[in-house]
Amino acid sequence: MADPDISSVIETPFDAALSERYLVYALSTITARSLPDVRDGLKPVHRRLLWAMRLLRLDPAGAYKKSARVVGDVIGKYHPHGDQSVYDAMVRLAQDFALRYPLVDGQGNFGNIDGDNAAAYRYTEARLTAVAMQLMSGLDEGTVDFRPTYNGEEEEPEVFPGLFPNLLANGASGIAVGMATSIPPHNVGELIDAAIHLIDNPKAEDRSLMDFVAGPDFPTGGVLVDSRDSIAEAYATGRGAFRLRARIEVEREKGGGWHLLVSEIPYGVQKAKLIEQVAQLIADKKLPILADVKDESDEQVRLVLEPRARTVDPDLLLESLYRLTDLEVRFPLNLNVLDATRTPGVMSLRQALTAWLAFQIEVLVRRAQVRIGKIDDRLELLEGFLIAFLNLDRVIEIIRTEDEPKPVMIAEFSLLDRQAEAILNMRLRSLRKLEEMEIGRERDALVKEREELEKLVAEPGRQRRRLKKDLQGLKDKFGDERRTRIDEVAPAREIDWSAMIEKEPITVILSQRGWIRAMKGHLALDQVGDLKWREGDGPYIHFHAQTTDRLALFASNGRVYTLAGDKLPSARGFGEPVRLFIDLDAEVDIVQLFVVRSEMKLLIASSDGKGFVTSGDATLAETRKGKQLVNVRPGARVAVIRSIPAKADVVAVVGDNRKMVVFPLSELPELARGQGVTLQRYRDGGLSDAIAFALSEGLSWPLGGESGRVRTESDLSAWRAARGAAGRMPPIGFPRDNRFA
Repeated sequence: MADPDISSVIETPFDAALSERYLVYALSTITARSLPDVRDGLKPVHRRLLWAMRLLRLDPAGAYKKSARVVGDVIGKYHPHGDQSVYDAMVRLAQDFALRYPLVDGQGNFGNIDGDNAAAYRYTEARLTAVAMQLMSGLDEGTVDFRPTYNGEEEEPEVFPGLFPNLLANGASGIAVGMATSIPPHNVGELIDAAIHLIDNPKAEDRSLMDFVAGPDFPTGGVLVDSRDSIAEAYATGRGAFRLRARIEVEREKGGGWHLLVSEIPYGVQKAKLIEQVAQLIADKKLPILADVKDESDEQVRLVLEPRARTVDPDLLLESLYRLTDLEVRFPLNLNVLDATRTPGVMSLRQALTAWLAFQIEVLVRRAQVRIGKIDDRLELLEGFLIAFLNLDRVIEIIRTEDEPKPVMIAEFSLLDRQAEAILNMRLRSLRKLEEMEIGRERDALVKEREELEKLVAEPGRQRRRLKKDLQGLKDKFGDERRTRIDEVAPAREIDWSAMIEKEPITVILSQRGWIRAMKGHLALDQVGDLKWREGDGPYIHFHAQTTDRLALFASNGRVYTLAGDKLPSARGFGEPVRLFIDLDAEVDIVQLFVVRSEMKLLIASSDGKGFVTSGDATLAETRKGKQLVNVRPGARVAVIRSIPAKADVVAVVGDNRKMVVFPLSELPELARGQGVTLQRYRDGGLSDAIAFALSEGLSWPLGGESGRVRTESDLSAWRAARGAAGRMPPIGFPRDNRFA
């Protein structure tokens, strides 16, 4: 077998080849797919869609054509990508809830605000809107450059020249490689006012534009609740976010009742998912002050939210809904676009408008220059016609007698080739006297028009005045009322989420193997042992609580976790492993579990005799990973977590060696996290138990047996010492397990 031809094989390091090819892909994604152009606000797929529809003559006054025809032309001639992605882009251009000023007029099912998909492209039809025609106006007037399509068979415009601020009016979103863009829609009337202000004041500051552009104007309306300063800062930097809320009103009913009426929802939120979200809150009892949600929408959005009772505070319910649902969202601003040189970059609002105005000036000048060229061509022909009329008899004679009249006419009357050709192509009816007069009038009008156009090209001041006039006409044609209301609200108040939970008594039960359950009601604690347990398992910790309580679970490795009383599994069966709710390693033991209060104080001690005091707030963790409370030394473990009574002033510590020491509570530091200080010194063994109590009340411990008797030692002077002492043997009768309780 012949050796394979390896002449085309290039030897190169793999990482260099990979990085080079990935860079090409990244640049292609950024410049030819994901980021819009600052000049027309379109991505290539949208530009090609509109261009294909224009060539199909789908103007607003014409008939609709099948979307499949449009998609086929686009992917066949201009955009060699998937048909579904092209159709999805076309659908978005037709949705009046997605675009502030739709560019495609769709007929059929193009989706809805509920989130339903559009019908397949074989069923829907489309044509261009007046806005799209405005955006493409001037394409036949030499205002922009054209480039070959991907296969070189046809041409497409590099950018649309039309006088319409599409980038900011309709917004854009996209994700490229290493960068993204997110631009909200705006009111075109406000944008034009700001543009005119920039024409008059090119050095105007970003903040001055806030007098004209109050903020985004979303097609679905809603209420923008950011402050003017916050909006101005976002526009000045090109980065930020806007808080957008649904438009909600409190409707009063007869008899004193009321309900909330949602008439507009935030931009980009699907109504069906929003309703599902609210309904799930009700089902999960996360918002008990809300009773029901009803969808009474037709062409207009109408959601009815009914409170649990008429006594519910409407403001509290509203604030809760804003926090828990998409009735309030944050819309990001990342004004990352391609400039006139197709270089990506983040622009401020002023920079984006300035770049668009500079492009429109360029379009204005190029249109005038192209028109001047056409006028010169026409004037050249008209001069030839006038020569023919002045020498009409001789021209007719030459045509009748000469076999080749064209060179004779050129030589005799000093005509150009195209002038002579035009004269020879004239119809006989054009030789009448009236036609000669009309040619003269046309020549005079063209000469005057040419003079005006030359002044326009030469004078920047005249260009600005013309652009201002055109912008005012654009505003008169497409300007409309703002849909999104701007209403700065006060900072969100803190909500007591426990008030949202129905307060019910529960009995929390934790087994020796770490299975947890919550029984409804307060079961007698001495009956817990009679419950069903898994084989080899039994009761470990159990206590009474409420569904509104937060429970702190302490692990032997020094971490603490927070459990919500209303989230505990029911007592059906054996419950569930507590490790399903928190990230607790299997080899780590559970030391304690109880209801935590923010105002309570806790005594924390580890087996190596270290300890400190902490607060209830310090034990609360927000995530399932918990938080590190005790920095445990190698070989040690958390041994004691006890609440400190309000009147406690001393601490008693007993070790495995049955030696006890009592010292003032004030000698312990209060820490949010740490290792603590030495409570008791040991030669061998470690700490067994510790407790805080009031010295005046004495130290008590239970006696053995079922009698339930308690012994109290009032005179503890023999055991009082400085913190860190070795201590001495405990009082007679102290439990053999070295535990205070």
